[in-house]
Amino acid sequence: MSNLKLQISDDIKSAMRNREKERLITLRMITAAIKQKEVDERIELDDSHVLAIIDKLARQHKDSIQQFEDAGRNDLVEKEKSELLIVQTYLPEQLSDEDVSKIVNTAIKTASAESIKDMGKVMGILKPELQGRTDMSNVSKIVKTLLS
Repeated sequence: MSNLKLQISDDIKSAMRNREKERLITLRMITAAIKQKEVDERIELDDSHVLAIIDKLARQHKDSIQQFEDAGRNDLVEKEKSELLIVQTYLPEQLSDEDVSKIVNTAIKTASAESIKDMGKVMGILKPELQGRTDMSNVSKIVKTLLS
């Protein structure tokens, strides 16, 4: 079992003992997403896969927050924000834009990328290194800009 899954499981037990209803609901949602992926693919997920799922959940919460703000549903915005804070506790520290740019430049040199056609190679190098540490759509934009 991955360390991240064990930590989430321990946190669920702790939330139950401390009667933290909101936290418990969010942690169970994370566990359900992990188990769904394991059942669908018939595999035991390691930390990198669990991190990818948590990153995806964080992005979904951010999208929901934006949509609820646009609709004027402040009650739901607050709920999503509190869930997002809990989800983000399992993500590694986020990288600054400057750090991301340095890593992208190194990956472009490593892949010997010269044009936009080489974007797949560069992203293949970057994804395992940056997943969960920054927004991958921003990384894609940076790579596209540098290769154009």
